[in-house]
Amino acid sequence: MKLREWVAFCFLGTVWGSSFLWIKIGLSEIKPFTLIAYSFLLGAIGLLVIMRLTKQSFPRDRNTYLGYLFMAVFNAAVPFALTSWGETKISSGLAAILNATVPLFTIVIAHFWLHDEKINLSRIAGLTIGMFGIIILVSRDFNSGGGMQGQLALLLAAASYGTAITFSRKHLRGKSPVVEAMMMILMADVVLWPLAFVVEGPLTVPLQIMTWTSIMVLGVVGSSLAYVLYFYLIETRGAVRASLVNYVYPVVGLILGVSLLGEVAHWELIVGSLLIVVGITIINTTGRTLIRNRL
Repeated sequence: MKLREWVAFCFLGTVWGSSFLWIKIGLSEIKPFTLIAYSFLLGAIGLLVIMRLTKQSFPRDRNTYLGYLFMAVFNAAVPFALTSWGETKISSGLAAILNATVPLFTIVIAHFWLHDEKINLSRIAGLTIGMFGIIILVSRDFNSGGGMQGQLALLLAAASYGTAITFSRKHLRGKSPVVEAMMMILMADVVLWPLAFVVEGPLTVPLQIMTWTSIMVLGVVGSSLAYVLYFYLIETRGAVRASLVNYVYPVVGLILGVSLLGEVAHWELIVGSLLIVVGITIINTTGRTLIRNRL
C-alpha cells in the first residue's frame, strides 16, 4: 500500500479498536441502541460538514439510494447494534477480538460474490486457523447463556460487516467515500431511533460527561472521519484488504480493556486472538497475489 493508505489503515485500526472501550463506557449510563443512535446522529452532522467543505452533493438516482440503504443496514445499523448489545454480556477486549473475524467472513462471501477475490489454498489455511481461534474463544463461555449470546452477537456483526464490504466493492465502485459514508450513517440513524424507542423505551438523555465523550468519539471520529477513510481503502485496495484493518482491533481493544477497565486476559483470550491474527496474516501475506486491486 502507498503511504497515505497505510496512514488511513493505522488510523482506522486505532480508532475502531478503541471503540469497544468507548461503547463499554457509554453503556454504563444508556442502553445499546440509544448509544449508537446518538453516535450516528453526531456522525451524520460531521459528515454533512465534510460534504459542504468539499462541495459534494447528494446522489439523485434511485439505485444508488438502494445501495446506500443496504450499506446502512448491514455496515452500520445491524453490526453496531449487535456489538453494543453484545458488550452488555462480554468484555470490551473479547468484543474487539471477535470483531477481528470480519476478514474470515469476507473471504468466504467475496469468493461467491466477486470474480477477482477468489479463495485459494493460503486463504483456506488462514480461514481454518482463524476458525480454531474462534472455537477457543467461545469455549470459555460455552455453558454461560449470556456470554455465548454476547459472542454470537459479535460474530453475527462480523458476518454483517463482511457482507457489506463485499457489496460495496461490487456495487458502489467509483462512488465518493464522503457521500457513501454520509448516506450510510444518515440512513442507519433513521432506522435506529425508532428501533431504540421500541426496544428500549422512552428517549434517555445522557447526563455524565464521559457518556457524552464516548458518543462524540464514536460519532465524530469513529463514524465521520473513519468511514470516509474506510470506503477509500475499499475502493483503492479491495474488499478483503480493507477488512484486514480488523486484525488491529484485538491488540488495541485488549490492551485498553485490560489497562483501563481492569478486564482479565485469560488464556483462551490470548490463544484465541493469536490464532485469529495468525490466520488473517496468512490470508494477507502468503502465496502469490492474494488480491487484484484494480482490473
